[in-house]
Amino acid sequence: MTVVGVIGAGVMGVGVAQNLAQTGHEVILVDTSEAILAQALATIRNNCRFSRMMGGPAVDPDEVLAKISTGVGADALAKVDVVIENVPEDWTIKREVYQALDVACGPETVFVVNTSAIPITKVAAVTSRPANVIGVHFMNPVPAKPAVELIPGFHTSPETIQRTRDLLAAMGKHAIDVKDSCGFISNRLSHVFMNEAATLVYEGVATAEGVDEVFRSCFGHPMGPLETADLIGVDTVLYSIEVLHEHYADPKYRPCPLLKQMTEAGLHGRKSGRGFYDYTGSSK
Repeated sequence: MTVVGVIGAGVMGVGVAQNLAQTGHEVILVDTSEAILAQALATIRNNCRFSRMMGGPAVDPDEVLAKISTGVGADALAKVDVVIENVPEDWTIKREVYQALDVACGPETVFVVNTSAIPITKVAAVTSRPANVIGVHFMNPVPAKPAVELIPGFHTSPETIQRTRDLLAAMGKHAIDVKDSCGFISNRLSHVFMNEAATLVYEGVATAEGVDEVFRSCFGHPMGPLETADLIGVDTVLYSIEVLHEHYADPKYRPCPLLKQMTEAGLHGRKSGRGFYDYTGSSK
């Protein structure tokens, strides 16, 4: 199997690393500190332990973790075949990461951009290998979601597309082709939805519980838009809607002030313990 580097050990990076290891790949998980990586491995162990309880397959945590090694900094990925990048949707951070990867990795290494909004051609332009750069928008939680958006950039080569399709198939993912358009399909729709849901709460039209109940009870959604925002991360939702607003200069993408306030207050959703809901000892 391909040796895959995963850079960024947050919610998405942890999910990608776990999915890869469960499907037999050797993984090198990279972030900026050993403390972050230790927490990521602990999260993967817990995710595997509770996989069956959450409706997934039985997973042996020791077998999964045996496939994952860790490293600090881009140099740890010097010999991988593919890098899947999962850093925040902040262009300054992404640009620095790709410039470092471009120096550290071999010329044949494929760079997979796990982004929900940033155009792939923009990312490819800061590397010396635009033909080797491709977007894959993984959905959260990664091991449980059967499909991804596959986004070639302007310069992405047919070989890179095929190599990525093969890797995704080996991970058990169905690739849905999308053109390189900021936000692609899922975020151009879902983030407007979550942003407007937050606006209803901000304006006092309804509580978060009321908004979500309408979409669960009336439309059959398994989760309401604000529960979904908490799962993704309120900060991540904000960053993505800001990218859409900047790129399209369309007022329909203007971020709700409540999302900004919650992000600044550290109310990021499930990962921080509080968001639109309180997860400290609650059933949510």
